[in-house]
Amino acid sequence: MPELPEVEVVRRGVANWVVGRTIEHVTVNDERSLRRHVAGPQDFINRVTGLTVTDAQRRGKFLWLPVTESHETDANRALLVHLGMSGQLLVASDGQPAPRHERLRFDLSPAPSDTGEQLPEQLRFVDQRIFGGMLLDPLVPSPQGGGSVPEHAAHIALDPLDPMFDTAVFHAALRRKKTGIKRALLDQGLISGIGNIYADEALWAAQLHWAAPTETMTAAKTQRLIEACQAVMRRALDAGGTSFDSLYVNVNGESGYFARSLNAYGRAGKPCDRCGAPIERVKFMNRSSYFCPVCQRKR
Repeated sequence: MPELPEVEVVRRGVANWVVGRTIEHVTVNDERSLRRHVAGPQDFINRVTGLTVTDAQRRGKFLWLPVTESHETDANRALLVHLGMSGQLLVASDGQPAPRHERLRFDLSPAPSDTGEQLPEQLRFVDQRIFGGMLLDPLVPSPQGGGSVPEHAAHIALDPLDPMFDTAVFHAALRRKKTGIKRALLDQGLISGIGNIYADEALWAAQLHWAAPTETMTAAKTQRLIEACQAVMRRALDAGGTSFDSLYVNVNGESGYFARSLNAYGRAGKPCDRCGAPIERVKFMNRSSYFCPVCQRKR
């Protein structure tokens, strides 16, 4: 499942290649990728064709492209993109073969290039498992602050890299939650963008046990945890994200390489990089948690 760093890498690619261009034609290869657009595929095609992409924005794992008519000054709608488990946004030239699992295709208006190079003419949505999709969604004021968000993403909390993220507010909500700390990190209504991989990495960096009760967290521990989340995600961004297979790629089809730098996730039986004790793996919410039993004692 793509997490914040992977989605941010895709957002940056879309911002570089797609923003400012008009959608001239939409091809729907699989209507299931538009199931969230309740008015149906033809309505989606009719309403999206002719719109200009004005920005590429993200909150947590949610990615959206504000759009507007060319003669309008304010965008009040956005293409909301659900990447799901295997969704990809790829830029491509018209002559490139269609990927096997291409579901949606957007032909874009020409764009000037400072270098004179030919820019990709298409944005393609590829999704092997079809858990993702798109919809045209109205933009509404964000309940958490920070401008507008798509209506279907309004419930999503701020992520730890958001300039408006408030650690003290998060700490108070965390204390009220009364659950395990890792479950809290995966709660997108409490803090967004953190999934299984980065939760394990941040908890390892902060030396906190995955099942530590949230009501026992001190302000100092919460501060340490948020700083660990921010540091882990920034390193992942520098590495282009984490790729374990071909399902996560950036807009140019390239994989990230942060998996080479993981300290906990996927390292069961290998020595902890801090103390040398073997990393342990336990079952957690139909997935796994990886942690050091020495550095991350449940206190």
